[in-house]
Amino acid sequence: MEKFISFEEIKKSLEKKQTTCQAIVSHYLNNIQTKAHLNAFVEVYGQSALKQAEEIDEKLANGNAGKLAGMVIGIKDVLCYQGHESNASSKILKGYEAQFTATAVQRLIDQDAIIIGRLNCDEFGMGSSNENSAHGKVLNALDEDRVPGGSSGGSAVAVQANLCTASLGTDTGGSVRQPAAFTGVIGMKPTYSRVSRWGLIAYASSFDTIGIFSRTVKDNALIMETIAGHDEFDSTSSRKPILSYSQLLHFEKKTKVAYLKETLESHALQPEIRENTFAILDKLKEEGHEVEEVSFPMLEYILPTYYILTTAEASSNLSRFDGAKYGYRSPNAHNLESMYKLTRSEGFGEEVKRRIMLGTFVLSASYYDAYFTKAQKVRRMIKDFTEDLLSDFDYIIMPTTPTSAFRFGEHRDDPVAMYLEDLFTVQASVSGVPAISIPNGKDKNGMPIGLQIMSNSFKEAELYAFSNYLKDLTP
Repeated sequence: MEKFISFEEIKKSLEKKQTTCQAIVSHYLNNIQTKAHLNAFVEVYGQSALKQAEEIDEKLANGNAGKLAGMVIGIKDVLCYQGHESNASSKILKGYEAQFTATAVQRLIDQDAIIIGRLNCDEFGMGSSNENSAHGKVLNALDEDRVPGGSSGGSAVAVQANLCTASLGTDTGGSVRQPAAFTGVIGMKPTYSRVSRWGLIAYASSFDTIGIFSRTVKDNALIMETIAGHDEFDSTSSRKPILSYSQLLHFEKKTKVAYLKETLESHALQPEIRENTFAILDKLKEEGHEVEEVSFPMLEYILPTYYILTTAEASSNLSRFDGAKYGYRSPNAHNLESMYKLTRSEGFGEEVKRRIMLGTFVLSASYYDAYFTKAQKVRRMIKDFTEDLLSDFDYIIMPTTPTSAFRFGEHRDDPVAMYLEDLFTVQASVSGVPAISIPNGKDKNGMPIGLQIMSNSFKEAELYAFSNYLKDLTP
């Protein structure tokens, strides 16, 4: 079977009766088996996916199939799918079977998307390289010595390596956009609250956002319009109306674009990324768009703010995993106290323990005001500055990452260097605004470069349309 680049191609092939959903699923299952060494999937739902496909083929024959019939999707291992294991790629949740299905996943199933398996990730979504998984690292299909990015590395590689049509990931500080940049695919983080978090195993609840990986902007937009919207199970989900994003991709107006001076002058920025970003900005000027340099003096405070607040929330959220109710329990415990201590010490990986301890520290009585309270105030300042900027400009453009995909082990002994990989993605996360990463050429080693575009809250339709337009300008 030919390689399908987009869902549109799949639909046309199904309409012409050149293929079936069962054949499509079999094709992807064969690819997953052939490329199993990439370690993108931690569990493949082969039989259930084929059964879904058979049922959808019948619906297609009867003319009552949903709009995603034939789309094969992988889900990150932090999203619940009833009757299947969900363990956030952590030993501490080994063997935990989801008791319900995440709203985002259920909405895909309701439109006849086929769920083919769960995807590897950094433990509890904590990492920028997918080296922190209890299931082992995921390999970048373009260079297997390099990381795919994280935490949604498995979701990115599954799309990159043609193991599924699209995938769901989660983005807390860049965990969809950064791996999308490293693997050369499209990664979208919507406005916080646009997609329900019901059924998402939490890392940092005021940052966590379900995002989408795809090869085309249209596929991404189609999935977004399917999973977005209010959910009675998630009180933080927005009631703002959902637009038909995939039908609003035409872009012809002249627009006003800002780029942040500090991001392109950063000493951490790889030269090819700087050059490719400026090349796009120059093309936009040639096309008659207004492009302006602006200063963002708070750039140096974004990462500390993000890590103080997310580790604090992680410390609280992960306190529930203690061996008493479900998941891993240490066999070496001899009383209740030792059960708690040994279970958490043995069950959590090093990076998760590091962040729990950092979060517990900033929430402690002696340091709460000095760190947590101050960080909340700075978060508000960053959010206000970003929103003010987006009231004057339609979009903010910057590199997705300071470097292209780095080699395995390169930052393993230097957590600060690893955290700096999130330098350009955390602004959208701290502010809660939508942001997308699209491919923007390659570096001298042939590794992909990502371009990030941000828009104001709930402007996903405009962001998709502009991104689709930019795709034709990028190398």
